[in-house]
Amino acid sequence: MIEMINLTKRYGPFTALENLTLTIDKGTVFGFVGPNGAGKSTTFSILATLLAPSEGSAYVNGYDVTKNPKQVRRHIGYVPDFFGVYDQFKVNEYLDFYGASYGISSAERKAIIPQLLELVNLTEKTDSYVDLLSRGMKQRLCLARALIHDPEVLILDEPASGLDPRARVEMRGILRELKNMDKTIIISSHILPELSEICDELGVIENGRLIASGNVSDIERQLQGQKVLLVTVKDNVEQAVRFFEDDPNVVRIDRDEQNGQLLQLSYQGSDDEQVALLKKAVNSDLPILTLSQKQTNLEDIFMEITKGGE
Repeated sequence: MIEMINLTKRYGPFTALENLTLTIDKGTVFGFVGPNGAGKSTTFSILATLLAPSEGSAYVNGYDVTKNPKQVRRHIGYVPDFFGVYDQFKVNEYLDFYGASYGISSAERKAIIPQLLELVNLTEKTDSYVDLLSRGMKQRLCLARALIHDPEVLILDEPASGLDPRARVEMRGILRELKNMDKTIIISSHILPELSEICDELGVIENGRLIASGNVSDIERQLQGQKVLLVTVKDNVEQAVRFFEDDPNVVRIDRDEQNGQLLQLSYQGSDDEQVALLKKAVNSDLPILTLSQKQTNLEDIFMEITKGGE
């Protein structure tokens, strides 16, 4: 459904996107994760035919986004991270205007618009002026606008950005409904746990490069077995730091800000090597109180993968 091959975008000497290769199958909800400036919006703008790539190619439902932009636009619904609305319109007029822009007949628009407003929970606002809507309502209206021509693919750039907790819950519910409608959705967000709840697959992008992709378990494996070990010592914390620094599989040591006796070790060794390290630590003179392995979640994975950008 969506295919990107060595997709690259340069602005002079700056590379915003570098050799992105990714395939997203029909009916998949794919979450794009990354810090600001990582290349998410650049990728989405290219897929939405708003930006030409410097190199590489991208296809939506078999159509080249550069060579066949009109056909691509028929198959996509795009909600950018910064959206504009026509304040002088009422909600139903706003959607009617966009429906007409897509060549949808008046009779069809009259049937479709109430259904879309029900989907995005704006039925009661049908005669309200757009400028009187809250940010969350405007965001949902823009989603309805993107759905007016019943696209197969939805490209949603930070759809929950700036929303309050209740509005985010509402948006998440709408996305679940769209998923059940077998829409192919590519979505970016910094709200990582929410992405894990609604996405079939995830991709982590940093400095314009896709550095991991797959489901959460796949991404954990792509960390090359790196895990976080928690060590609490009674005293002699500096001695403990020196001890663990000597192990080649300990790639990073962080001291907890609130509990100075707690060390977090980023560890990339095998299970057998971990057993040997813990045995050596227990048999040492270090006053170790506890040893454990931290249970990772999507937030931990994201922070671990993107450390290279610090």
